[in-house]
Amino acid sequence: MQLIRPIHCNQIPLRVSDTARLDDSPLVTGFPYDIRTSPRKNLAAYAAFAVRTQGVRRSGSAALDLCQVAAGRLDGFWERQLQPWDCAAGYLAVREAGGRVTNYAGERGSVYEREALASNGLVHEEMMAVLAGIRE
Repeated sequence: MQLIRPIHCNQIPLRVSDTARLDDSPLVTGFPYDIRTSPRKNLAAYAAFAVRTQGVRRSGSAALDLCQVAAGRLDGFWERQLQPWDCAAGYLAVREAGGRVTNYAGERGSVYEREALASNGLVHEEMMAVLAGIRE
């Protein structure tokens, strides 16, 4: 039986961060392409996280964002209106690096769902609580 080798970058195993509080966490997110017309813009969630964290970044690539969580550079990611090609590799990276990927309700995330919440696992419940209070 072949053992699965942990995910690596430049021969260094990737591990999610050990940040335990949302207050101490930098996060990352994205916005839908139709942000000007979509009723679910992600702006309310962005504002809610911006005042509860060390900051929120936006790179423009869900795959890159998820890999940043897997590498421990950022502590959490959330986004809506995703497609499987946006997140499949990133979900694997986060999970292999010891993180957690779910939908906003906390159920195991699937690439066929349109929303994703990924984290180091330690701030996941706090992130879910913030998202539960958003009406967008």
